Amino acid sequence: MLKDLFHGRFFWTIAAIFALMLVLPMVMPRFYTYIFTLIFVTSLLAMSLNVVVGHGGLFQFHHAAFYGVGAYTFAILLTKTSLPMWIAFIAAPLAAALAGLIIGSFCVRLTSLYFAMLQISLGSLIYIVALRWYGLTGGDDGIHGIPLPEFLSSSINAYYFVLGALCLCLIVLNLILRSPFGTTLQAIRDNPERCAAVGINVRRHQLMAIVIATFFAGVAGALFVVLENTVFPELLFWSLSLEIFIMCLLGGWFTFAGPMVGAAITVSLRTFVGIYTGYWTLVLGIMLILLIFFLPEGVMGFIMARLGAKNKVVKETE
Repeated sequence: MLKDLFHGRFFWTIAAIFALMLVLPMVMPRFYTYIFTLIFVTSLLAMSLNVVVGHGGLFQFHHAAFYGVGAYTFAILLTKTSLPMWIAFIAAPLAAALAGLIIGSFCVRLTSLYFAMLQISLGSLIYIVALRWYGLTGGDDGIHGIPLPEFLSSSINAYYFVLGALCLCLIVLNLILRSPFGTTLQAIRDNPERCAAVGINVRRHQLMAIVIATFFAGVAGALFVVLENTVFPELLFWSLSLEIFIMCLLGGWFTFAGPMVGAAITVSLRTFVGIYTGYWTLVLGIMLILLIFFLPEGVMGFIMARLGAKNKVVKETE
């Protein structure tokens, strides 16, 4: 599998994009360096959600809760303990994965709408804890001025740190989704009853997918702290979860790179629309309506379908 990965189109595409991204901070203003770094963080968050939504067929409607758990774990360990930054960075996704394991063990007992509603309820409990526990989380004020190592004080260094972490996570996610586990997960998405009939433990695979997804959401949460040097309860709110879900739909939730494309489009629109109006949620709602009616397969799904049709025509003419 590793041999296929490092000789395939995925690796060379990532390598070319990575090389381009290495050069960008040297030629663009600081503001755009920040926007690209935010896109990287959000892309990883959307990719983590797509493990369970696009590849697992589970409607995880409160994924932001685990993003917030990772961010708060990282921030709390840095502000209230003397642990090194690397220990806190490792602890953040582990804490998010543990929260995913606990919540997921209850949710996988249910299906469809009931799964989604139970997860929203349990995720909202985490949000309330972060909002009200002033002694630990700072309550609605959040945690500010988080001490980070000197090498992350520069926006360009933070950019490169986040970019490196994103590329590493993408390689690991690609390996997971191309593995027998990933194939089985997609089979469960398409027909869970048939998978159960042939002896596959559906609930265990779904729970593993949730743990994997929440682990990478925790990594994204820690990277958010590296970028912003702050955390606040809105990171765990359900509206952010909806926005992440729309990113997966917009980019193409049955594709690997789709969530990254959706995250790039959404973050860019939110940034530049915010310059002219404060009604970003209205724009997001209109975008969702247009997406459902005119581009249900997402941007990457549409492109891949067109390329597939084009290749089919070429083969037929040959």
